[in-house]
Amino acid sequence: MARQALETEQKALEINLDDKIYGTFAEIGAGQEVARYFFQVGAAAGTIAKTMSAYDKVYSDKIYGPEASGRYVCESRLYKMLDHECDLMNTRLQNERPDTNFFVFADTVSAINFQKTIKGDGWLGIRFQLGPDEEYNEIVIHAKMLDNDNRLQQQAIGVLGVNLIYACYYYHQDPEVLIESLIDNLRGRVAVDMIRISGPDFEGLDNRLLCLMLVKHKMTDVAMFGPDGKSVHPSEFLYKKNVLVVRGSFRPITLVNQDMIKSSFEQFRNEPDVEARKTFLLTEVTLDNLRSGGELDEKDFMDRATLLCALGQTVIISDCEEHQKMIAYLSDYKVQKLGLVIGVRQLLNIINQKFYDNQDGRLLAAFGELFTRNVKMYVYPAMQEGSEELMNSVNLPVPEGLKFLYQHLLDSHQIEDIKNYKEENLHIFSKLVLEMLQNDEEGWEALVPEKVANLIREECLFGFPFKQMEFEY
Repeated sequence: MARQALETEQKALEINLDDKIYGTFAEIGAGQEVARYFFQVGAAAGTIAKTMSAYDKVYSDKIYGPEASGRYVCESRLYKMLDHECDLMNTRLQNERPDTNFFVFADTVSAINFQKTIKGDGWLGIRFQLGPDEEYNEIVIHAKMLDNDNRLQQQAIGVLGVNLIYACYYYHQDPEVLIESLIDNLRGRVAVDMIRISGPDFEGLDNRLLCLMLVKHKMTDVAMFGPDGKSVHPSEFLYKKNVLVVRGSFRPITLVNQDMIKSSFEQFRNEPDVEARKTFLLTEVTLDNLRSGGELDEKDFMDRATLLCALGQTVIISDCEEHQKMIAYLSDYKVQKLGLVIGVRQLLNIINQKFYDNQDGRLLAAFGELFTRNVKMYVYPAMQEGSEELMNSVNLPVPEGLKFLYQHLLDSHQIEDIKNYKEENLHIFSKLVLEMLQNDEEGWEALVPEKVANLIREECLFGFPFKQMEFEY
């Protein structure tokens, strides 16, 4: 049965009436929006130990310490707030309230400004106990504000904070419900594009799956995790960088995928307008690709994620079937130059789709949305079907009505072939490798990187047949 979303006031009141839940609110940037809900519904004395806001930057630095980046709406600021307030809570109240489940809620938020140059976003976090004297759990999220009004954004932050606190205590046993509940009464008003959950009551919970849940439930178009499997947010490592995104199915990662990643990144770093030390590589798997076989399979997703992380990749899970959505998402972080890596057949599909879907005169606009000033597409070649001839960006069979525009993109180097590829690998196709490994046919290991082959065998990824070990007695 579908879960019924509770009103924000009801959630706040339930927490206030639970005499086991008690904690501190520390909020920077958008007012005491979360704490206000708990005061307004009544019985707040049963929940609130302290509320505070440090708006002056000097005053805030005296409490929590300065930020090396000079930014105050950032992940490190949130953690400093949680650390400081949690230490105070334990020092002052642990002996006074031995039967209490303590929590510390903190947020640092920048709401939309009058000139609309700041769109509005924030970091929210909570440390909380589910039993007296137990170790703390922790949930940290990043939210983008979608309302176009400062007052509405502040109100939305209040609702989001109440949802987060309520979810910790009432939905902690079901992480998917916990995540969905974060935008109760907020659908279309906020996007939650990062969540990180840790603590003794969440042992075994994989944050990569949490990223998938955010995208699956349309709470964001994009979520990311690092090689260690922990959720990350682009504002913390992509700001003003040069970024290369390699999209693929990675099912499994073949020698072609490996070469595509390596050769394109080398070419990208050597571009004259790219500073090599400020470059970052991302590998992207789309929700559409994950559903290509029917229903979304979490095990299949985790198999792909396991291999990508093992190869040191930072991974994007996205609902961006069209590249424009990814371009728009990354533009918020002032990416200097964005490279998109794509197979030549996929490029032809995009071109045909743009051409035949925009016969009403929007053709230039459609391509303008994709090929903005700082975007470049790197094309990996393929053998033409039934032929030994190589297909690349130059000899691509584009529709006649598009040849002039396409040639302009080639001449302006917004579309460019990947140069130092390994032609000897072009006969390798992921679908064939997948079939071979699922049947354990001889030779599939030679078509994938050695580390990938070992992991597939050891962990029986992608349906590799499990074999019972035989023992001699």
